[in-house]
Order: sequence, then structure tokens, then C-alpha cells
Amino acid sequence: MPRVTIPQLQERARKGEKLVMLTAYDASFAMLSDEAGVDILLIGDSLGMVVQGFDSTLPVTIDQTEYHVQCVARGSSRALVLADLPWGSFQESPEVAYRNAARLMRAGAGMVKIEGGAPMVETTRFLVDRGIPVCAHIGLTPQSVHTLGGYRVQGRGDDAADRLVDDAKALEAAGAGIVLMEAMPAAVARRVTEALSVPTIGIGAGPDVSGQVLVNYDMLDIYPGRKARFVKNFMAGAPSVKSAIEAYVKAVKDKTFPGPEHSF
Repeated sequence: MPRVTIPQLQERARKGEKLVMLTAYDASFAMLSDEAGVDILLIGDSLGMVVQGFDSTLPVTIDQTEYHVQCVARGSSRALVLADLPWGSFQESPEVAYRNAARLMRAGAGMVKIEGGAPMVETTRFLVDRGIPVCAHIGLTPQSVHTLGGYRVQGRGDDAADRLVDDAKALEAAGAGIVLMEAMPAAVARRVTEALSVPTIGIGAGPDVSGQVLVNYDMLDIYPGRKARFVKNFMAGAPSVKSAIEAYVKAVKDKTFPGPEHSF
């Protein structure tokens, strides 16, 4: 079966079908997630925390990301492979971003993700004009954790909400094919979704978005410590990892996840 394409995902979102994204870092989890019906496999820089044991995503390198993209691409056959550009690999200039994005595309990615709002418009346009699909990432951007003062909900207050909407519109105009929104009030995420024609993917952004994403180590209750409000343990009561992932896919598709308890 051929891989899901970005235009197919965009068309499904326009028809009101919920899209399902899940992180993956290796071939085995990629295969199980692929077979369970996940639409997009994200090689997130979250691997720095859940796989490598760091306390942030900042130590992840482009070399490490490239390796994990190769693993996920080999283990999957249907889902779109989306790769994070890690911290320090794209902020310097659009040209540097292109070189690093090209590495991830050669490794097997079908799209790259860039954190940041308006400052990333030029880079987004530069990549898209050169044939590299871009997923924008706004709201809580973990690579800016020190600037933000921690992992805080973004978009609270009228001015902050307006900036997020404006950033999303500018990134779409620059060619972003998907906009991922993290940790923001559900009402703000709804405004962004209504303002765009491309799909929105939420994590801690409420139910009124085109689709959802979780870190697989979180939704399988593997990663230790306190879980974010938007996390649900799908492994509870499931007979296998694949069954847990299937339950996650079903819950997103039938709009039972996220619930009010997972939203801000």
C-alpha cells in the first residue's frame, strides 16, 4: 500500500475526518503504529527526553534525528513520516534549514516540522519553494523552553491569542501544509483551525482541530513521572501495545479523545 500523501490528508480533513498522529522512534513501534491505522508518524525531538533521558529536547542533534528517521521509515509502509528539525538545525538561516531538511528527506521523511511562529515564515517559504513540505509548530514550542520560562500554556489573553492566529495564517501563506498546535486554550485552537484551510493537529489544544498527536511513550504509560494534562493512558486495560494504539486511533477518529479533562 502506498504511503499517505499530504494532499490526501488535507482532503480528508476538509471532509471532517479526524487525522491521527503519533510519535515513533524505531522500526518496531513504527510498524505497530502503521498497522494500527496511524496516519502520520512523527519522529519528534521528544526522543531526547523519552529515549535519551535528557530533561529537555535541546540536546537532540540532526545526526540522531536522521538515524531515527531511517529506523521509522524502514519499519513503516503506509503512514506519512514527519521529522522534527531539532534545535539549532534551522534557526541560523533558511539555507542551513534546507541542508538539514534535505538530510531528513533523504533518510525517509515525507515532511519536516519547524517550531516557531512569525520568525519562521521566511524559512518555511524557502523550504516549500524548494520542494520540502513543512509542518509548522506553534503554541508551546519546547525548543524555546528557556525563553518561555518553562512548559507553559500559550495563547492566554486576547493579544497572545491574536498573535497565534496571525502566526498560523502567515505560516499557511508561506506554504505550511499542516499546522501543529501545542498546549493552548481550546477556544484559541478552534480560532486557528477556523482561520486556516490546511489541517491543524493538536496536542493539548482541545477537540476542535483536524487531528491529534501524542508521544507514544506517554500514551502507553512508559515514560515515568508526572504526565501532562493532555495525556491519556491508552495502555490501561489493553491486552497489547498494538491494541492500545488501535484504541487511540479509534478514540481520535470517533472524537471521544481528547475530552474536557485533557483540554485547557
